[in-house]
Amino acid sequence: MKVSFLTTELNLSSQEAEKFWPIYNAYDNKQFQIKHEKMKAFKSKMNDGALDKMSQNDAANLLSKTEAADEELFLLRKKLSKNLRTILPAVKILKLKKAEDDFYRKLLQQYGDRGKKR
Repeated sequence: MKVSFLTTELNLSSQEAEKFWPIYNAYDNKQFQIKHEKMKAFKSKMNDGALDKMSQNDAANLLSKTEAADEELFLLRKKLSKNLRTILPAVKILKLKKAEDDFYRKLLQQYGDRGKKR
C-alpha cells in the first residue's frame, strides 16, 4: 500500500523508481528498527505511572537515551535526503515528506473508521 501510494504521489519515472526504492527501503527499515527497538525502553516506562516513581537519575538516563534515538532518526533522515539528491529533484524529495505524512494520516483515518463500524 505504501509503495503504491508513494510512487503515485511522487510520480516516479521507472528510472527514478529503480534507484529510489532500494535507498528508501533501507532507510525505512533502519527507521523502523530505531523506533521500535530503541524507543521500546521509553515506551515501557510510560505505562502504569512508572514515570512518577522513577528516580531523577533514572529519568535523566532515559531522557538521554530518548534524545540519542531522536538524534539518530534525524541523522538518518538527513542521510536519506542527501542520498536522494543524486537521483531525484529537490521538489520530489519535499513531496516525499508530505506523501509520508499523508499516508500515515490516511492509515490512522482508516483505522479510526474501522473502529467506528464495530
